[in-house]
Amino acid sequence: MNHPVHQTNFPALNLLHRGKVRDLYDLGEYLLMVATDRISAFDVVMNEPIPQKGEILTTLSRFWFNYLRDIMPNHLVSTDPAAYPAVCAPYRELLEGRSMLVRRAKPLPVECIVRGYLAGSLWQAYRRNTTVCGIRLPLGMQESEKFPSPLFTPSTKAAPGIHDENIPLKRMVEMVGPELTAKVREACLRLYRQAADYALSRGIIIADTKFELGLTEDNELILIDEVLTPDSSRFWPRDQYRPGGPQPSFDKQFLRDYLDSLNWTKSPPPPPLPAEIIVKTGDRYRQALSWLIA
Repeated sequence: MNHPVHQTNFPALNLLHRGKVRDLYDLGEYLLMVATDRISAFDVVMNEPIPQKGEILTTLSRFWFNYLRDIMPNHLVSTDPAAYPAVCAPYRELLEGRSMLVRRAKPLPVECIVRGYLAGSLWQAYRRNTTVCGIRLPLGMQESEKFPSPLFTPSTKAAPGIHDENIPLKRMVEMVGPELTAKVREACLRLYRQAADYALSRGIIIADTKFELGLTEDNELILIDEVLTPDSSRFWPRDQYRPGGPQPSFDKQFLRDYLDSLNWTKSPPPPPLPAEIIVKTGDRYRQALSWLIA
């Protein structure tokens, strides 16, 4: 499939949910996740898709799920449509390269964010108060500076159209309990360190990333959704890294920067994206893919 996929419609399948990027179908024992080419910024989905984006996200997620499975099990069953239940067969061509058959799990009610560098919303918060997410950070840090050790900074999962909120660890304890909080924190830091070491060997700094975790019916903690993609991470080219300001990136920061330049309220409806912005955003996603796993 060469044309962009903004939305899927599979009449024979039970559509469970349309997220910002993925369409989720209920297949009974398993779920079918289809990564479209939709892109969001500031929690608003743009009207224009980014061609091949869904395939890039799926390829990267499949790689990372396999690479990190020794640290934590995950929900991935298959990315081969030929191995999916027979009811999916009529849609095999569109599913190829952009879908995952996954185990069911109940997502945790928090976003699990690990940060190795001072960037994004954490940098904005640090400029107001050097204690961020309940963590007292060193004075005098620069934008994009590396932390002495990675930080686990959970956030809320806000309703559509509302921004997630960074929260201190004690708030997460109140939400999921101390034992699960400790287990999640330790696992996410290990996942980040292993992924960051690998990416650095490929010339990419993973400045921060968001992990999604869930619990199966057997109460097994597993990695779900997507993992370490340009949608969920900041990828910086190692050879261009200069602390003290924003960094060049292979993720959707380019799109955010463009939208920041507009007189837009960061609420629906989104502004139209020029063709040049669509192409250059897609180029950054392809660069991330080629640098990490080519």
